[in-house]
Amino acid sequence: MNEENISKGAMATESIRTTYRKKIWSKFTKAIKDFDLIKDGDKIAIGVSGGKDSLLLCKLFQELKRDRSKNFEVAFISMNPGFGAMDLEQFKKNLEDLEIPCEIFEANVWEVAFDQDPNNPCFLCAKMRRGVLYNKVEELGYNKLALGHHFDDLVETALINMFYAGTIKTMIPKVKSTSGKLELIRPLIYIKEKDIISYTEKNEIQAMACGCPIESGKVDSKRKEIKELLKTLENQNSQIKQSIFNSLKNINLDYVLGYTRGNKNDGE
Repeated sequence: MNEENISKGAMATESIRTTYRKKIWSKFTKAIKDFDLIKDGDKIAIGVSGGKDSLLLCKLFQELKRDRSKNFEVAFISMNPGFGAMDLEQFKKNLEDLEIPCEIFEANVWEVAFDQDPNNPCFLCAKMRRGVLYNKVEELGYNKLALGHHFDDLVETALINMFYAGTIKTMIPKVKSTSGKLELIRPLIYIKEKDIISYTEKNEIQAMACGCPIESGKVDSKRKEIKELLKTLENQNSQIKQSIFNSLKNINLDYVLGYTRGNKNDGE
């Protein structure tokens, strides 16, 4: 088929089946199988931020829906926390080009966070965004929310918690929301960020950055520090991230000083 006659959305889907079948599609379906992320009858909402990860997640779920190996409902939803007009326009163009039917709802989270804590709005903003999104998904009657966290996010989060919070924990593929009414799933957990970047560039997707006026002005952050550290370590050992990832699945409780389960300390 002549590529000139294929839409951008169709080309993005086609590359999942072909060029990125091994590095993206197979890892996506493996995560779903390994962690039992989707059951027949599920109603799944995809949280779309407009970034590269969530846009890929949308295309993967569209392809999974066509695959018919699972019987589930899917919808794409996005919260507008206060994007500027240009960011919102680019976001809508990406959705149209990629043929993603996404409902965008207003939340005005940034303004509230800045008003209540102008010097450090990030913590409140993140908390509010989670709460608003979870409530919206529950209101719409969905039982699962799929998020675009990937392999590198999991590894980086583990190190951030070790270095700055004094605990060993990370993102997990499936977890209940605070209310217990909703299950959060992360089907990209095996997919590496470099492959998501490659997919985005190959398909000429102009993914949004965060769009937040505070975040865009930051020169430093804990996650950035960890990214730089891992990049340095990879120069000596290309498998360092995989080793950290594997260690989180291979914790020997006989050789740790203590452990907790939920809020209960079971290791003392």
